[in-house]
Amino acid sequence: MKWMNTVIKYRLWLGLALLALAIFVNYQTSFWPSFIIYFVATVLIVGHFLFGPMRLIQTHMENGDMEAAKKVVYGIMFPSLLIKPMRSVYYTIKGNLAMATQDFDTAEKHMKKGLDLGGGSLTKQAEGPNKLQLGMLAMQKGNIKEAESYIRAAIRAGLPDSENNAVAYLQLCSIMMNKREFRAAKDFFKKAKAFKPTTPQIVDQIKQMEKYISRMPG
Repeated sequence: MKWMNTVIKYRLWLGLALLALAIFVNYQTSFWPSFIIYFVATVLIVGHFLFGPMRLIQTHMENGDMEAAKKVVYGIMFPSLLIKPMRSVYYTIKGNLAMATQDFDTAEKHMKKGLDLGGGSLTKQAEGPNKLQLGMLAMQKGNIKEAESYIRAAIRAGLPDSENNAVAYLQLCSIMMNKREFRAAKDFFKKAKAFKPTTPQIVDQIKQMEKYISRMPG
């Protein structure tokens, strides 16, 4: 909803304006006529610091506008004031933004912070994708043992769609091939295909992987 995004964007300034109005009304009349204005102003100001502009950031990211998302993220002055689930989402988003610029060390640091905070339905939804991202980062660094641990944990935590599940099983298939556990590699490949991903990059990876799978023993 555009109106809600507008309120979130200007929530602090609206709250401060209403606070000034409440003080004026209080001075001109008395406390009770200004009470509701004080209340709304307090909700807006406290909401700004406790909940942050996460909805705005996610909207920008869904629209592919990473620069706008980054601007909002780095505009959060006091992330330590965010409630725990929102702080977890904040660090997760910072990790995703770092991934987009291939700053893998920073991405890993922020994603681990997000996971360590835990708690709440918001972070539970992000747990699987976060662990999958950490597994892929570990693969980039050549830490196969850690990568396998994170990817298996991601699958247990639950992944949101067929694309993510297919990626997870393809990564496990690749790990098993490197470990020369060919039967396991074939099983994971079948699971990846069963999700029928449609993203061109993943479809291409499956086609490429199939050439090697057909030649493997076991």
